Amino acid sequence: MLGVVLSTGLAAGALAVPALATPAAAEGPELIDNGDFSDGTDPWWWTEGSPGTVVDGRLCVDVPAGTANPWDAILGQDGLPLTAGESYELSYTASSTAPITIRTNVQLAVDPWTTELASPDQIGTAPETVSHTFTASADNTAAQLAFQIGGSAGAYTFCVDDVSLTGGAEPPVYEPDTGSPVRVNQVGYLTTGPKQGTFVTEATAAQGWSLRDADGTQVATGTTTPRGVDPISEQNVHTFDFSSVTEAGDGYTVVIGDAVSEPFSLGDGLYDGLRDDALAFFYHQRSGIAIDAALVGQEYARPAGHANVAPNQGDDNVPCQPGVCDYRLDAAGGWYDAGDHGKYVVNGGISVAQLLSAFERDGAELGDSSLAVPERGNGVPDLLDEARWELDFLTAMQVPAGEELAGMAHHKLHDRQWTALPTRPDQDTQLRELHPPSTAATLNLAAAAAQGARLFEPYDAAYAAELLDAAETAWDAAVAHPAVYADPNDGTGGGAYSDNDVSDEFFWAAAELFITTGGADYRQAVTGSELWGDGDALFPSGGFSWGSTAALGALDLATVDNGLSASELASVRSAVTGAADGFADSAQGAAYGLPLAPEDDFVWGSNSQVLNNVVVLATAYDLTEDAAYRDAALTGLDYILGRNPLNLSYVTGYGERDVENQHHRFWANQLNASLPHPPAGSLAGGPNSALQDPVAEDLLQGCAPAMCYVDHIESYATNEVTINWNAPLAWAAAWADSVAGDGGEGPGDPGDPGDPGDPAGCEVSYVTNRWQGGFSTQVTVANTGASAVSPWELRWSFADAQRITQHWNSAVTQDGRDVTARPVAWNGSIPPGGSVNFGFNGTVTGAAADPTAFTLNGEACDVG
Repeated sequence: MLGVVLSTGLAAGALAVPALATPAAAEGPELIDNGDFSDGTDPWWWTEGSPGTVVDGRLCVDVPAGTANPWDAILGQDGLPLTAGESYELSYTASSTAPITIRTNVQLAVDPWTTELASPDQIGTAPETVSHTFTASADNTAAQLAFQIGGSAGAYTFCVDDVSLTGGAEPPVYEPDTGSPVRVNQVGYLTTGPKQGTFVTEATAAQGWSLRDADGTQVATGTTTPRGVDPISEQNVHTFDFSSVTEAGDGYTVVIGDAVSEPFSLGDGLYDGLRDDALAFFYHQRSGIAIDAALVGQEYARPAGHANVAPNQGDDNVPCQPGVCDYRLDAAGGWYDAGDHGKYVVNGGISVAQLLSAFERDGAELGDSSLAVPERGNGVPDLLDEARWELDFLTAMQVPAGEELAGMAHHKLHDRQWTALPTRPDQDTQLRELHPPSTAATLNLAAAAAQGARLFEPYDAAYAAELLDAAETAWDAAVAHPAVYADPNDGTGGGAYSDNDVSDEFFWAAAELFITTGGADYRQAVTGSELWGDGDALFPSGGFSWGSTAALGALDLATVDNGLSASELASVRSAVTGAADGFADSAQGAAYGLPLAPEDDFVWGSNSQVLNNVVVLATAYDLTEDAAYRDAALTGLDYILGRNPLNLSYVTGYGERDVENQHHRFWANQLNASLPHPPAGSLAGGPNSALQDPVAEDLLQGCAPAMCYVDHIESYATNEVTINWNAPLAWAAAWADSVAGDGGEGPGDPGDPGDPGDPAGCEVSYVTNRWQGGFSTQVTVANTGASAVSPWELRWSFADAQRITQHWNSAVTQDGRDVTARPVAWNGSIPPGGSVNFGFNGTVTGAAADPTAFTLNGEACDVG
């Protein structure tokens, strides 16, 4: 069991150390021999190169410069008897000539070194006392106390005194610090969106609330609505609503009695920073490239990981696990999936797909030079540049032609053994291995590459063709090998990610290939799927995920221009809105506005499940303009950003009480003060009622479902970061930013643009790239007037025999040489000073010229 610091010099922040009720002092016999060093150094031992001597009654160990790992320098004592089920108290007083983080372990003295206590302790220059209480899980006649004191670049001297280990301790009771009982979105609320909060109280009668601005002036008042005991938190709660307040500002608080909420903002620019930081996460997670301080800041800069520079094993020549294959692959690049150094196709597929969908929905806001990536300024939208980093990895995982299972994709690539915490990627010494191909991974590749092909086509037609070829090859391979599953026991060095039901991956891949190519076989695979028309299967109530991906295909079929018939399109949109109805009902009935049903489990990565339901709600709003969907999507974001039972923002850098110790091997400040906390915009996995790691198991027994979380770096089952959790965060933040200030008037049904709105001044940029027999055009329509244009309709005529064959980000129709472009689900309004972008491909016979005259809602536009 992992122990917990009770009295220590730890300075990692208020949420770094769980709050526990202090237990009574242990009364058992002393197990440490010579803990005050009055008899010299026996029976203490230390590692070679780190000699220990007694100085002024303390044992001091000189640690040389350049120790890479904590265990490179150890001070210890063996022969400690432990009894299963007995609780023990360990205490010591320590200092160091330089501030360090050590690992305090009570463990098996031989391989596999199973720990009963394993705690990161920050040691300062002044002596301070550290105390831990833990319960032994097994009998051990000769356990070991090990102070792992290495892992720093500089030399220092560690000194310890008064070391004591006694049985008979009373186990501490975990009491999470939940702060104020008034719970709000700690980032804030859109001016025209819902503004709701939750109050935890024993009171059963309504309570008065007051909304105050930054100066303390009362802005609004009301009374709470008692809601009884909330099933996900087991708290008695009330809710309150101040949606009528629309005055933008910072520093608002809600006051109920003596309780004051965390401060928050009202406004319409609240989510653009979160969108950008959530997307920046992916650059931080890149493998095979140095992370540039000019883009991320000095503390987050690092050398390239797994780039064949000692001590790394590179990812450019990776062998298979023994017996899997006799070839090697160049699978350099891609994103590290999570807090470890593994790269997984089934996580990469859903992650890159959601980034591509964010671009497909609102590419105008995510264009070139919009993100801090090294490719900015290259003429390609930055979000596509970031997606390409992962798409290249996915295609590199494909089994080469001529090999058995050619065209399929290897399931994953990672270290042979689990990498220690902390280990920066470039310092990883382990052998890297390819794991066997799987049908699920192959279909992830097919789906993501097909989607990427249609989005890259206007910018890099050759690359788009490569992606489409990889996608179609993968599809054919999956059809030929429909039941090759990942081994659920293949979980050493990386997660297994096994999945024995790939009907959802087949649906998703067929949908993306159909949208991109219009192929009849792909259409049949979509409409003939057992999932077609089954909203419950497409959109599980607990949220779609890496193991349930059909929703990705359904969402794109509902919103991206494709060849479905009107009735088929209505069917898939009905599945989206039907699922959204259920999520909206759950949010409306939930005390914390959560779009999950009470009976839904809080699983590993529950925050991403919440956000994926937000994606469905947001898409339903895009399709229908129904404010109920918008409001439920926004209350889902409220939950993530602080309106939850723990009163925590689960996103680093956002909110007064944000998490900061997510499980990661480089962002590991809790283990080593010289390393950074996770960068802003990193999403923690969230409550996991299964308690699937030792820290959670030790601290959270009996927790209410939404309370099963601890902000501890070693609680990987509740506090890890992953690409497939940050992807829906980025998507949802981009959507929330795009609907800010829309007042409930959504962009409309892309199949029914309605009557054109009032005319306004406009300017059109029309840029064409031509080749023999074809062309690709990008159009930007800027509103230069003083009023929004909503909806909009752009018309022009070709002077030559040009024919549009494919289009994106608009609904384009052509009658002879006359062309009309109308909005799709997400870009129905052009605000004053704003613009929309769309594009199309086509064929042409002979010479061609760009049109020179355009009308927007009947009024002539300037041509830029």
